[in-house]
Amino acid sequence: MYRNYTCGELNATHINKEVTLAGWVQKTRDKGFMIWVDLRDRYGITQLIFDEERTPKNVFEKAKTLGREFVIQVKGTVIERESKNNNIATGEIEILVAELTVLNQAMLPPFTIEDETDGGEDIRMKYRYLDIRRNPVKEKLLFRHKVSMEVRKYLSDQGFCDIETPYLIKSTPEGARDFVVPSRMNEGQFYALPQSPQTFKQLLMVGGMDKYFQIVKCFRDEDLRADRQPEFTQIDCEMAFVEQEDILNMFEGLTRHLLKEIKGVEVEKFPRITYDYAMKTYGNDKPDIRFGMQFGELNEVAQHKDLGVFNNAELVVGIAVPNGNSYTRKEIDALIDWVKRPQIGALGMVYCRYNEDGTFKSSVDKFYDQDDLQKWAAITGAKPGDLMLVLSGEAHKTRTQLSALRMELGNRLGLRKPNEFAPLWVVDFPLLEWDEESNRYHAMHHPFTSPKPEDIHLIESNPGAIRANAYDMVLNGNEIGGGSIRIHDKELQSKMFDLLGFTKEEAENQFGFLMNAFQYGAPPHGGLAFGLDRLVAILGGQESIRDFIAFPKNNSGRDVMIDAPSKIDAAQLEELHIKLR
Repeated sequence: MYRNYTCGELNATHINKEVTLAGWVQKTRDKGFMIWVDLRDRYGITQLIFDEERTPKNVFEKAKTLGREFVIQVKGTVIERESKNNNIATGEIEILVAELTVLNQAMLPPFTIEDETDGGEDIRMKYRYLDIRRNPVKEKLLFRHKVSMEVRKYLSDQGFCDIETPYLIKSTPEGARDFVVPSRMNEGQFYALPQSPQTFKQLLMVGGMDKYFQIVKCFRDEDLRADRQPEFTQIDCEMAFVEQEDILNMFEGLTRHLLKEIKGVEVEKFPRITYDYAMKTYGNDKPDIRFGMQFGELNEVAQHKDLGVFNNAELVVGIAVPNGNSYTRKEIDALIDWVKRPQIGALGMVYCRYNEDGTFKSSVDKFYDQDDLQKWAAITGAKPGDLMLVLSGEAHKTRTQLSALRMELGNRLGLRKPNEFAPLWVVDFPLLEWDEESNRYHAMHHPFTSPKPEDIHLIESNPGAIRANAYDMVLNGNEIGGGSIRIHDKELQSKMFDLLGFTKEEAENQFGFLMNAFQYGAPPHGGLAFGLDRLVAILGGQESIRDFIAFPKNNSGRDVMIDAPSKIDAAQLEELHIKLR
């Protein structure tokens, strides 16, 4: 065998034991009469010693030829280390090597394979297999494995069945572009890669499986960012004979389990807020509630003077920055420039200092007296020493701008602490959203989301007011999961397709298989899907998902390591009956 111990498990209890190790050369130190080599594998580092007096001459000479990342096997004796290293588990011992076998030589790596590397992201992505040898990446992949195993354990203990669903499916509209796959055997026809297993998990409920889950790849051809990849992983779940409360309780339980087992954190409360409350209070539907700075709407106390930028606005809204009165004018101007960037799009920002003596000093003192500004403070929750920041304009856009500012300030003030966890549910989403471009309603979640039972009567008279029987779980300002109670009645599903602008023929062509299944006794059912990549990143204390994925794509959707996507040869195109322009 190549080894009988790993490089992370030997200690003082193994002294005088004969051992065999294998791994990569981390680094060598040659003192002429003595050579030390750090041998690394997934489990740790063990120091090897080659002594001119005690090591066979041929082995000593071979040790001089070792380079970084050579793959070697050694046999030797565990001895006590003279200069102990308390920073590693094997720091009390070293191996006096008697035999050395070079299993594979290695070229000099393009960057140093150490925790603090000199490699930039592009070069590390090109040589990702080398980057994975580094502890920060390796530990993130092991962390992901730990989370996945705890998910499987919890759901299996709750009676869920792990069932695979197909990857080659029918293209259906689910909100993003599909990745399509041409069929060689069916000329001119295409499969799509699933954006989610949505219809299949509903069919499993029709099939009587009762509780389903799958840790599954999903595919969406959309613009990328730090927390988005063209292929991503969901913890996909569905349950039969349930109402919303059953699902919220089940997946609160899963989240509590993960926080306790992975992070050692006990969380009792999962607040529930409505979509409308989230938008009015935080400006988005995935609020970070680890810190305050809740929105205060100021229309009633700011639109009675001669300030046109407020009087002409649909919404005037502000936040109170804790201890922000310490900001210099230069720092405030920098914040104003920040919100005026194209990415945020504000035309400007009004500020008001709340002095320690209880007085106010604002950038609009010409229009407002102290009593007016006191009302601003009451509504935004400002206290002496705080700074009020106010935006105005079209309501939705202004809330979005202030939300971005709130999150930026949360980061700058150190209020978004990675080891604090504040989960919550957002409920009562709108079922539909109106799209001006297509001049019709779109499903805010997907076409199978059930309306709230008490809102079904609005389908004919006021469809825009219908609330969805849907819910999102939010953790630390990130949506980590979402789902809904599904429509299980064919007639209601047909009305939903009508609302979304499908003709009878389009609905039959795209979803006929599901509608037909509903005719054979579909149970009430619902579910939820967690984004595993994002969940793992947040539990790991980071915002970006990329390092928690073994082989991620870059921001252009490319795998620079294997150079994909790439062109295919003419013979393949001909077999697939595809002609390029």
